[in-house]
Amino acid sequence: MALVPLTYNLRSLIQRRTSTFLTALALGATVATVAGVLALQQGFETLFTKAGRDDVVVFLRKGAASEGESAFTRDDTRYIVNSITEIAKDSAGKPIAAVESFLALRRRKMDGGETNVPVRGVSPMSFDLMGDRLKITNGRTFQPGSDEVIVGAKLAGRIQNTLVGDTIVFNMTPFKVVGIFTNDGPAASEIWGDVERIIEALDRPLFNRVIAKLADDSPEALEAFDAKMQADVQSPCEVKTEAEYLAGLTGMLSGLLQFVGSILGFVMGIAAVFTATNTMLSAIASRTHEIGILLATGFRPIPIFLSFMFESLVLGVIGGVIGCLLVLPVNGIETGTSNFATFTEVAFAFKITPHVLSSAVMFSLVLGLLAGASPAWKAARMKPTEALRRS
Repeated sequence: MALVPLTYNLRSLIQRRTSTFLTALALGATVATVAGVLALQQGFETLFTKAGRDDVVVFLRKGAASEGESAFTRDDTRYIVNSITEIAKDSAGKPIAAVESFLALRRRKMDGGETNVPVRGVSPMSFDLMGDRLKITNGRTFQPGSDEVIVGAKLAGRIQNTLVGDTIVFNMTPFKVVGIFTNDGPAASEIWGDVERIIEALDRPLFNRVIAKLADDSPEALEAFDAKMQADVQSPCEVKTEAEYLAGLTGMLSGLLQFVGSILGFVMGIAAVFTATNTMLSAIASRTHEIGILLATGFRPIPIFLSFMFESLVLGVIGGVIGCLLVLPVNGIETGTSNFATFTEVAFAFKITPHVLSSAVMFSLVLGLLAGASPAWKAARMKPTEALRRS
């Protein structure tokens, strides 16, 4: 079974370059919109999934989905840090563990409005566990026991009183901003201070989590340790790796963004498919005589169908390329939204990944194939004698 030469379809697209470009542009605009939402989702998800470590674990109160829902008394934290033998120790024999507090506070933005800002009380060991993932870029870190704080770089300048030298008030207690820090994860959208001073200023005598390094951080040992801690009588809690914990915070918003992208893709895709279908139908109407010649010279209906499907597929490829080019400029643009897991604002950037680009091209190909199916079928069903009589 002979196939119609592909050059026939390519020449046809070039000859109809104006309609080809406009149709591909319509497909590209749809693809770019969907890809933009996917880039937003990828930026948010990457912010959390790439920031966590597998060798650091997070202790949360049993049943808590996030640290905002978790609470430990001082006795609980003493027990976890000092009595759990599975926690690793440094060269001085001190447990490599840190007690932290967490609370979302309503703060005013520089450009107006308010948002929930995460305020974290940390211990000196928190910095050791964070390592070189946290860097002071302006000023210095706070002194333990002092009313000083450091601010994540993605908050500085966006929230009032968050620049070095400013004074920010937490529940009537003034804290001086002494430094700005960077971090590749969600910590860059937080304010850090001494845990004892933070819980006293906020009048919340409870801690939210304990982070630590285990002596044996293998998956098997961690699973057994988690089961042990959940069954612990004195202080039952759940243990997750930092990577697992942070990844778990992305589920709701990430799913919502994917849902929005699907809805936009469906609605705009219908319009794009109709546009491309109309273009293909016009092309077939103007080439009826040519189709008749192809059928009369021995080409069967299936090769005719495949020929026009190929033409529609090329339109989809061009549309996908245009869509990718349109969405590339948003890569790295920062935005902020509320993380539904903690009800705090987190700043992140659009991230154009290979996954986003490949999904965009595949989506465009699907649109092209859907648009070409009906016109290609119409062309394949033509009778040679009738087609040849049309000019």
